[in-house]
Amino acid sequence: MKIYDISLPISPDIVVWPQSQAVKLSRVSDQTIGDFATVTELHMGVHTGTHVDAPLHFLQGGAAIESLRLEILCGPALVRHAPTVDTISADVFEQLSIPQGTERLLIRTRNSEFWKTSPTRFQSDFVAVSADGAQWLVDHQIKLIGIDYLSIAPFTDLTTTHQILLRADVILLEGLNLSHIAAGNYTLFCLPLNLLGSDGAPARTILTEEDGQ
Repeated sequence: MKIYDISLPISPDIVVWPQSQAVKLSRVSDQTIGDFATVTELHMGVHTGTHVDAPLHFLQGGAAIESLRLEILCGPALVRHAPTVDTISADVFEQLSIPQGTERLLIRTRNSEFWKTSPTRFQSDFVAVSADGAQWLVDHQIKLIGIDYLSIAPFTDLTTTHQILLRADVILLEGLNLSHIAAGNYTLFCLPLNLLGSDGAPARTILTEEDGQ
């Protein structure tokens, strides 16, 4: 079995959303200076790097991250490439020939090229899902959608796409690194941290593929 890590490495250099706090990793004890153990503290926002949005993120009174169903976060997933588009609209989804019955869909766009150089500057022109694209996902009963930048929604309108999807209980997986992932069928394992009451959580996320598949 092949395992592909599609999570972004977390470090103080990782790109974060504008006005969000930078990641801080601090050594509070260190064996190299005589402490009995090495211990690190981590400070960062819950939407840092590869992460999952909970409905609470854009829906007042919405469900928090601990309510998301693990059976949706893990299972067969389809990866499709859309390298030339600036927005993932309903028409784009139609052109991607997504089989009926697909529940977990990950879209690789030109965003994934950003991750090849480990950028630290936020890119506001990232490719995202338009409002009509979000409605297409709901209408086609997609249960999880993944994107290769920090938001499923365009920078110019963050609310509409999020609300359409979250109201329909579609799980949003953001900040994927799909630069090394071919289009095709995989098994997804995505486990967000169990942060009670949180509007989101970082998630170590992998795809697996059977040898010879």
